[in-house]
Amino acid sequence: MVQRFILNEVSYFGPGARRELPEVVKRLGKTKALVVTDPGLIKFGVAGKVTEVLDAASIPYEVFSDVKPNPTVSNVQHGIDAYKASGADFIIAIGGGSAIDTAKGIGIVINNPEFADIVSLEGCAPTRHKSVPIVALPTTAGTAAETTINYVIIDEQKQKKMVCVDPNDIPAVAIIDAELMYSLPPALTAATGMDALTHAIEGYITKGAWSMSDMFEIEAIRMISASLPTAVAEPSNAEARNAMAVAQYIAGMAFSNVGLGLVHGMAHPLGSLFDVPHGVANALLLPTIMEFNMPCCLDKYPAIARAMGVNTDGMSAEEASKAACQAVKDLAIKVGIPQHLTELGITRNDIPRLAQQAIEDVCTPGNPREVTLAEIEQLYEKVL
Repeated sequence: MVQRFILNEVSYFGPGARRELPEVVKRLGKTKALVVTDPGLIKFGVAGKVTEVLDAASIPYEVFSDVKPNPTVSNVQHGIDAYKASGADFIIAIGGGSAIDTAKGIGIVINNPEFADIVSLEGCAPTRHKSVPIVALPTTAGTAAETTINYVIIDEQKQKKMVCVDPNDIPAVAIIDAELMYSLPPALTAATGMDALTHAIEGYITKGAWSMSDMFEIEAIRMISASLPTAVAEPSNAEARNAMAVAQYIAGMAFSNVGLGLVHGMAHPLGSLFDVPHGVANALLLPTIMEFNMPCCLDKYPAIARAMGVNTDGMSAEEASKAACQAVKDLAIKVGIPQHLTELGITRNDIPRLAQQAIEDVCTPGNPREVTLAEIEQLYEKVL
């Protein structure tokens, strides 16, 4: 069987890594940037930490910030208009998955205008040309959008999250600077960190997993489990922040290439229909779906338990697997993740609509255990 692994051309890591931007722009041979970010990052000065580097190097840029937490087709289309009007020849994306995913949509359509409707990008669209060069600087330790070949956009008309998978969208350069994450509030640190853990665990057990992806995902699980509680409790802890920044990137390197599973399949409708933050949705669902998948994962769950610090000596495979599920649940509770959908305004009447979107989601077929519509409804009921 032939395996494929796609990564960024170049990546930079470490506090202050944003200062490499002038050299990056020079190497790319570009002259003007469209900076894609969101209003909150501008308001709280996070985007300014990047643009001040551009200012100091006299690199021209214009800012596009019409980006929602769950970006939409309209956001991308407005960004395309802004790019064309700006005279830019590359994109700098500053933010979490929302800003970087928006930038990917913009960059793909600029060089593949036949997909200007955006909705035709859903799934594995047959684009012919690489995106406009994107330099991605994440401000959350969660989505790993800076290193994945995926992006998620909401189709407003269908009220549905479109998962787009395209090797042509991967940013040319990723700059993982933990200093851009220091001001992230505890609740968002927790949600995005649990999102990263979900990526690592689903990437480890998905049908497409293999030895190379396993190597990355287990290390990501270990690092996240060790560092997330500190990053939440001590937001200015530089060591924990940097560890989380690197760990979420490692998780992204692998899951981008092997896929995800039912947790994401069920989380996406919560975002598209009820605007639940993606990391919160994943974290709330993860332990319950791990339990559902356990019969198919007895060979892998013990390694997850050990990576999360559980001593599995003397345990059977089933006991160690149960310990892995419990360790994930305990971590979610420790960092303050809601445990029930009702806390988020979801009711029993919403379950059929959620389940229908989940069974159709592009991530669901990657789940290690086959699942039916009725079983998905039961899983939503369990976390209601």
